[in-house]
Amino acid sequence: MPVYIDQLGHVLELPATPRSIVSLVPSITELLYTLQLDEQVTGITKFCIHPQSWFRQKTRIGGTKNINTSAIQQLQPDLIIANKEENVKAQVEQLAKQFPVFTTDVNNLDDALEMIEQIGAITGTTANANHLVSQIRCAFSNLQVTNHKPRTGYLIWRNPYMTIGKDTFIHDMLTRCGFTNIFGNTTRYPAVDTWQLAHCDLLLLSSEPYPFKQKHLDELQAQLPNTRIMLVDGEMFSWYGSRLLHAPAYFNSLLKSID
Repeated sequence: MPVYIDQLGHVLELPATPRSIVSLVPSITELLYTLQLDEQVTGITKFCIHPQSWFRQKTRIGGTKNINTSAIQQLQPDLIIANKEENVKAQVEQLAKQFPVFTTDVNNLDDALEMIEQIGAITGTTANANHLVSQIRCAFSNLQVTNHKPRTGYLIWRNPYMTIGKDTFIHDMLTRCGFTNIFGNTTRYPAVDTWQLAHCDLLLLSSEPYPFKQKHLDELQAQLPNTRIMLVDGEMFSWYGSRLLHAPAYFNSLLKSID
């Protein structure tokens, strides 16, 4: 029986290649689509908006933080894919008592590429996964890093404002672009005050999880007249599945507009 070890060190035994997969992670749902697992994926969350065809057609099993276990039980999956950060530990542990659960833990690009290779192996799509990893590596090798290293803040939430620390995937993406995260001495997602943002040369307002808009930019700009503030696509900075293939081109365009 094949044995797999997830990114938390849990050992998972599967008698055969999964034929019914439930994804609890939006960026991994998109990855499963890229790996051409249309028939195998039976359940996704209400936040799994990519691809649109799956969002419309697949069974939704609640949100990433509020899983509908009864909906999952009806699907009887032989594999559930979860994430340490995006899902609630107690809910995942409860599911693991009934179904095989593969838990991912992605905090940087290397973790993401390892995860893609692991998902490929466990779903019988190794060739597709390895090809995707090669493409992503190539795309990131063409990233045009800024030499200015602007002191940068990245906001993910409002009321209170929340940013990202050094142990997050978004921090790794910022660093690869050449940005200096001014909150790089913190961990996870600390709340910050407006006066702290005044130390930024550049302030990026993410489209998710809080959907920052132009009105929020204008509000902050009035308080931070010496800081350049921009709206950015949060999926490009935080989705660690196959969207990574397109992230470097987006970053290059962003960097070009800044320089």
